[in-house]
Amino acid sequence: MKKILNYLFEYKTLSRQQAHDLLVQVSEGKFNESEISSLITVYLMRSITIEELQGFKDALMELALPVNLNHDVIDIVGTGGDGKNTINISTLSCFIVAGTGNKVAKHGNYGASSISGSSNVMEQLGYRFTTSSNELNRELDAANICFLHAPMFHPALKVVGGIRKNLGVRTFFNMLGPMVNPASPQYQLIGVYNLEMARIYNYLLQQENAAFTILHSLDGYDEISLTGDTKVITNKGEQIFSAEQLGKRIVLPADLYGGNTADEAAAIFLKILKGEGTWSQHAVVLANAAMALHCMNKY
Repeated sequence: MKKILNYLFEYKTLSRQQAHDLLVQVSEGKFNESEISSLITVYLMRSITIEELQGFKDALMELALPVNLNHDVIDIVGTGGDGKNTINISTLSCFIVAGTGNKVAKHGNYGASSISGSSNVMEQLGYRFTTSSNELNRELDAANICFLHAPMFHPALKVVGGIRKNLGVRTFFNMLGPMVNPASPQYQLIGVYNLEMARIYNYLLQQENAAFTILHSLDGYDEISLTGDTKVITNKGEQIFSAEQLGKRIVLPADLYGGNTADEAAAIFLKILKGEGTWSQHAVVLANAAMALHCMNKY
């Protein structure tokens, strides 16, 4: 690792194959926490290249536990790391879409830079993570939604989970998460935290078979926040929508506050699902769910 780190600290970049091989070694536990922290730091100092991101993605998907679902599914997911500590908008949107009769395979993880990620809230509400395709299909048949806890499917994510949490900042693993759903969903609604990532995702997703929609609120949220305008990128092009154009009105950032603890986040989550949230909470969740249905040509 020392040789690789010195190479990267000189602002040199990895080829796709080199990035692949490096993450395979991380997955195999060949590096200690200090070495992995240093690797993560490299990509806090400079932007990751498309080749590096592709190589890391290749490694994660190559090593992932296989998932075989019997239905076409959508994943609604954000990169996270926007630092906004909002309610679990993408996860809530998944349940709304499932409620319309469409199948959702939500790929999620514990929050690394937020109080409560999708896995935190699902676990808090009593959901038991599984890697069994039979069980995941049973959940899809019964409720139109299943949940894939990323570290259970991706060895590398399990290895770096504690390090990411201790660092408490956005890392390149945030960028990888939405691209490595082991169910390989046919439809993807992906929120990103900046325009550079939106362009990278657009380039990478154009090479996939899935229909996709990329979201970025221009004030920094990795979803439709209704706090300002939202850039929307699809297979067909890109547009910018105001809250009014989406049939809503502007909401305040404070209206999307996600709580101080995992318990509080789960309580807010459940309240919104029961239809007992605020107008702003409901509006934001519905806007994202509607965009997911649009991605599936269902709205």
